[in-house]
Amino acid sequence: MVTNLDQFRDIYPYTSRYFDLNPHKYHYLDEGEGETLLFLHGNPTWSFYYRTLIQGLNNSYRCIAPDHIGCGLSDKPQDYNYTLSVHIDNLEKLVDSLNLKNITLVLHDWGGAIGMGLAVRRPDLIKRLVLFNAAAFLSKHMPFRIEICRKRFIGPIAIRYFNAFVKGVLAFGLKHKELLTEQVRAGYLAPYDTFENRIANLRFVQDIPMESTAESYPVVQNIENNLRQFNNLPIMIVWGMKDFCFNRHFLKRWREIFPSAQIHEVEHAGHLVVEDACEEIIPWIRLFLKDNP
Repeated sequence: MVTNLDQFRDIYPYTSRYFDLNPHKYHYLDEGEGETLLFLHGNPTWSFYYRTLIQGLNNSYRCIAPDHIGCGLSDKPQDYNYTLSVHIDNLEKLVDSLNLKNITLVLHDWGGAIGMGLAVRRPDLIKRLVLFNAAAFLSKHMPFRIEICRKRFIGPIAIRYFNAFVKGVLAFGLKHKELLTEQVRAGYLAPYDTFENRIANLRFVQDIPMESTAESYPVVQNIENNLRQFNNLPIMIVWGMKDFCFNRHFLKRWREIFPSAQIHEVEHAGHLVVEDACEEIIPWIRLFLKDNP
């Protein structure tokens, strides 16, 4: 349980809601009214990552942003199957419980695979796609900083004992360091303040399907094989070009899959592109949604 919300509550002024995944509580935000924008975060972020976009869009749209189990303000069970298919299952249950239709998916990092996993299962629910630095396909590209966190002994020590993954993303993920104020830094660190609370940070890294024997390999393969059916949807891609993880290789692959997508290359932004470029991104999203009613 995150108890130190006061450190950053004024920049994350939203009502916490919880969906019962029995026995676990799945935290989500549900702000505004109108067409649904479904914001899906990655590792090691949480719905806090989308706070500025929600603030800029919830006067015209219904903004829903869950925290994957193990992340943010959701429960962090220690004995849990933290794999891609389970995260997709959880999201699908939430979407069905809220009876969401005509969804615009807004995806970043692992949110790409989780969100497109939902889209492949339930294509009738999806109206538009907004993609930030993410993947929903197999790739052999892995930066050394993440690869080393997958090592059998190094990963658990670095991520769970020393919080190296969260601290590393904050160190390398933003290019505009002045934006990483004490409040923003506290917001990212607060949910992952203990060994136990960093369980999903490690499990996400371990679940990256680099080998065909990995449990999530066929899941990602199936998602990849079914991506092109969304070519007829309005798609916008906003890419932080200085991302140490999802680099230009991944953007090139998205261009091949979605050749008609509207693309914004943000040369000054890194992995946390929404942090680096929110003032540009909000007008882009507003115009994209307006032009594709």
